[in-house]
Amino acid sequence: MQGKTVVITGATSGIGAVAARRLAEQGARIVMVARSRQRAEETLRILRTANDRQEHTAFYADLSRLREMQRVAAEIAAAEPKIDVLMNNAGLISSRNVKTEDGLELMFATNHLSYYVLTNLLLGRLRAAGDARVVCTASEAHRRGRLDFDRLQEQKGMVGYGTTKLCNILFARELARRLAGSRVTANSLHPGFVATRFGDNAGGAMRTGLAIAKRLFALSPEDGAKTMVYLAGSAQVAGQSGRYYDRCAPTDPSREALSDEGARRLWQLSAEITGIGS
Repeated sequence: MQGKTVVITGATSGIGAVAARRLAEQGARIVMVARSRQRAEETLRILRTANDRQEHTAFYADLSRLREMQRVAAEIAAAEPKIDVLMNNAGLISSRNVKTEDGLELMFATNHLSYYVLTNLLLGRLRAAGDARVVCTASEAHRRGRLDFDRLQEQKGMVGYGTTKLCNILFARELARRLAGSRVTANSLHPGFVATRFGDNAGGAMRTGLAIAKRLFALSPEDGAKTMVYLAGSAQVAGQSGRYYDRCAPTDPSREALSDEGARRLWQLSAEITGIGS
């Protein structure tokens, strides 16, 4: 990773923060997208301690808003001549069906559309790097998701969250298909059930249940970040694309996550909503 440029969302806490630090320790320069300036500045201090030879930077955006996704992608594209790794990692879970200012369901906008928009708008910079990688944080929760295109944004709670994670896997598969023959790869991953800030704002019984489960069963953020770091830099996955990884090994996702037709329909819907891609 020496001298590589890594753009990462969701890097101010949890597995994203650990992955960013580990990659910085390996020589990478980290460019993160954050919502909280305070948390971003603290993360930058940690990254500079890990590797003070690189100029780590932060850009700021609320990745639930389409105009913010587009703005921050344009800012990064203007600042970075090439991107070696794009790590789509930002995500949240909500017990309620919450609408954004764009009229989109909050989890769908943040967990899926931000991946779609940033990746499409930064593809030119990824291609400029030559051998580049797109890494998408999905989850085994995708097995609870349902790709019902008539109700895609009406779901909530764990089912709704699972559907967005299903979207992550399908997005990476369709992206890999579209990039076939290029030197840019795209893969998705399950980090494990990790004890992080994730779900702390979910509300109600979901927040309580997640808190208890974290205490009893969760991995540490250090363990949860391993597959992210592996996909970002390991020579063992060079040229591998369109696959789903768990514990640093390819594994089969659900049958729905293997649907080429579902992947194409999701891409087309995302293009229609965002006005980006085709």
